[in-house]
Amino acid sequence: MTLLFFPSPIQKKTLTFDESRIRVLDVGERSVIVQPVANLAEGERQELGVFFADGRAPTRAAFMLVTDPAEVDARIEVLRPEPPNTDCQPTAEAPTPKPEDFVLLGYVDANGVTTSIRKGKMDAAQGFNLERIVAFRGTGWILADVSFVNGAKHPAWTPREAIFVGRAGMHLRARLVAMAPGPILPGEDGRVLAVVEVPETKADLVFTLEVRGDGDRRLTIPDVRFPKPAVEDSQ
Repeated sequence: MTLLFFPSPIQKKTLTFDESRIRVLDVGERSVIVQPVANLAEGERQELGVFFADGRAPTRAAFMLVTDPAEVDARIEVLRPEPPNTDCQPTAEAPTPKPEDFVLLGYVDANGVTTSIRKGKMDAAQGFNLERIVAFRGTGWILADVSFVNGAKHPAWTPREAIFVGRAGMHLRARLVAMAPGPILPGEDGRVLAVVEVPETKADLVFTLEVRGDGDRRLTIPDVRFPKPAVEDSQ
């Protein structure tokens, strides 16, 4: 048996492992006790992963388990590195998400994710050509995937922030993710993702999305519709 002891509380329900190869004997607030079902084959590596409860970076701890007949780790003290003192965390530190993570963390439930797609609308006043926007809605969150072109006669532009504006004037500041770093040059394609947490409701959500950047230029997309969740099966 091997005990993994964590420096902060973990989300027990997010523990992932191959049940056919690894047996989890106990999961506590800050500990996991594991044991292989049988000796792993030479070169075989089994991953065990779990998310921390506080959401701080790094958000997930992952371990590769192997069998070594000559050595057994009875107790492992897990060290959680402190994030660097900077607003932008290096992307190399973020774990690669897996499909099961979205379900375990509650971002997707039995209602799934709804989408709407819109294509081809000019924002001539600011010099952008909207190619496509895909609006996603999941459990407690909405996300807009925006593809556009910076006008050939306009200066380079770097998106800085995104805001969803509701019909009643409500402003929701979103997390903005640019698919490529640096400015978007004249005539070049750009793509950004804007995501924000929202209260759960059964109604459609409609927002104006504003992506703001250099020189007070902004890409404004009105009437972005996030369809209501799918109706649950009553059976």
